[in-house]
Amino acid sequence: MNTLTSDPALTAAQGRLQALNSPSAAMASSRDQAEEFEAIFLNTMFQSMFAGLEEDGGTWGGGAGSDAWSGMLVEQYSDTIARAGGIGIADSIQRELLALQETPGQ
Repeated sequence: MNTLTSDPALTAAQGRLQALNSPSAAMASSRDQAEEFEAIFLNTMFQSMFAGLEEDGGTWGGGAGSDAWSGMLVEQYSDTIARAGGIGIADSIQRELLALQETPGQ
C-alpha cells in the first residue's frame, strides 16, 4: 500500500493545489489583481479631485477628523466603483496579465 496516496490530508492538499493551478483560478486571481489596481488608480484620482473642495464645513464637516474620514470615504468610493465594473481599466489589465501568463518564459 502506498502511504503517500492513502493519506487523506495529502490527497486534500493535492486537490487544492490542482484547483489553484486551474485556468479558472488564474482568471479569478488576475481579475482580483486588476480590480485592486483600478481601485488604487481611482483612489489617486479621487484624492486629487476632493482635495480642491472647501474645507470650511462643506462636504467633510471641517472637524478634527475630517482628513481621516474623507480619506476612508474616498477609499470606499474607489473600491466600490472598481468592484462594480469600474471605468474599464481592470478589463485591460486582466487581459494583459493573462497574456503574460500564457507567454512562454522570456
